[in-house]
Amino acid sequence: MARRNKLTKFSEVLSFPNVVENFDPTNDILDLNENETIELKGEWKSKFFKNEHPLVLELACGRGEYTLALSRAYPENNYLGVDIKGARIWKGAQTALHENLTNAGFLRCKIEKINNFFEAGEVDEIWITFPDPFPSKQNRRLTAGPFLERYKTIIKKGGLVHLKTDDTALYEFSMETLQQTPGVKIIYNNDDIYSGELAFPELIHKTYYELLHMGKGKTIKYVRFTIN
Repeated sequence: MARRNKLTKFSEVLSFPNVVENFDPTNDILDLNENETIELKGEWKSKFFKNEHPLVLELACGRGEYTLALSRAYPENNYLGVDIKGARIWKGAQTALHENLTNAGFLRCKIEKINNFFEAGEVDEIWITFPDPFPSKQNRRLTAGPFLERYKTIIKKGGLVHLKTDDTALYEFSMETLQQTPGVKIIYNNDDIYSGELAFPELIHKTYYELLHMGKGKTIKYVRFTIN
């Protein structure tokens, strides 16, 4: 039953107008639906969101909880959740359609290819919310050097990158990597953001897994930085 449900979601997400997918990782073609491809590089704001508002990515968005929360709170921005798991994106995309959140969309692709789908400086801001910590594969962590280089190619000069995590090893790895990476400037970091007054209002939003981890006594860590 679970398998059938996943296949149903894969099929349904193909019909959602707020989702584009890169089915074949050997090319950079984006599919709008089963029969139509679309070129969006350099035109995400005008062609996909149909405005010129700032473009904010949520990487490894899962069900898109942060994408949805931010799109509700800040309608003056466009939010694009990125993940390879179509069954997860299905939930966020369906919710965005139900709530008529026209500033929320989703891109299904491997994050390793993220710089292939955006022009230089096209992205205004990036959120990395509770990514897989990959305890035995540090090179796959979304704050590893190769990923930072990818972000550098697509984010505007001075654009903010945010990491929010409950994983201590990932947080410490990220801090060390950021401090050693030329062009990175750490703006703010905190290894227990809820121990006092929140430094930034957008941190108030909590995902399902964040609440789950907090219930187990884990503290939530946050880093805000730029990369140029």
